[in-house]
Amino acid sequence: MGQERQSMQDQAAQRFVERIGPLEPDSAPLYLQLKRLIQDAISTNLLRAGEALPPERDLADTLAISRVTVRKAFEGLVDAGLLVRRQGAGTFVAERVEKNFAAISSFSEDMLARGRTPRSVWISRTEGQVTPEEALALGLSPGSAVFRFTRIRYADDISMALEYSTIPAWALDSAEAVAESLYDALGDRRPARVLQRLRAVLFREDQAQLLGIEAGSAGLEIERRGFARDGRTVEFTRSWYRGDSYDFVAELVAPDGQ
Repeated sequence: MGQERQSMQDQAAQRFVERIGPLEPDSAPLYLQLKRLIQDAISTNLLRAGEALPPERDLADTLAISRVTVRKAFEGLVDAGLLVRRQGAGTFVAERVEKNFAAISSFSEDMLARGRTPRSVWISRTEGQVTPEEALALGLSPGSAVFRFTRIRYADDISMALEYSTIPAWALDSAEAVAESLYDALGDRRPARVLQRLRAVLFREDQAQLLGIEAGSAGLEIERRGFARDGRTVEFTRSWYRGDSYDFVAELVAPDGQ
């Protein structure tokens, strides 16, 4: 039974190598080649979200390379958020997160709805006077007090986004009132309507360092203005989402009669 199982694993590893392509011994370092081959296979959907990768030992034997080389390639892809390790189960292609552009929901709510565990690493939580740009976005008078929140957002310990939020002081008791979810802290003042602007960007070196990804990686910048039920602007947020982990979707409906 053990030999039969090992034979099946060897065959699976062989099929995996046939899908991603061969290594070139005289080219770049082998772990970088393997990392690039797997990354390309994920980006072209040859490897799909949730799919299991062969065990490190089986893949190393099939490719005739060291297990350390395979592990180094896997670790680089785990750090990049493209692979996830599950204790006792193996290594899998990470599932991308879909954000419905038509729904008003917080990052924490989005992650929990998908069975992911959200958390934040705070960079700063401060109080100050509104800047001219913030005053224009929030409809505040010069000198008005605001709270500013800067954090890295994670899902299942994978970095997903950098988030910079400015909230008028009338909407919160203090900066410390925000724990994990900004919208939970806002309560009845959370946005009932939002305007969002999306554009493609490349991560700067300082941003990439915070997210643990390579500088120049593709991302999405989202500028969000949220309006409370009474019409006042309650949120001005700029977020930079990783392009390799997040998809934004929207449902479009034709006008009546078309």
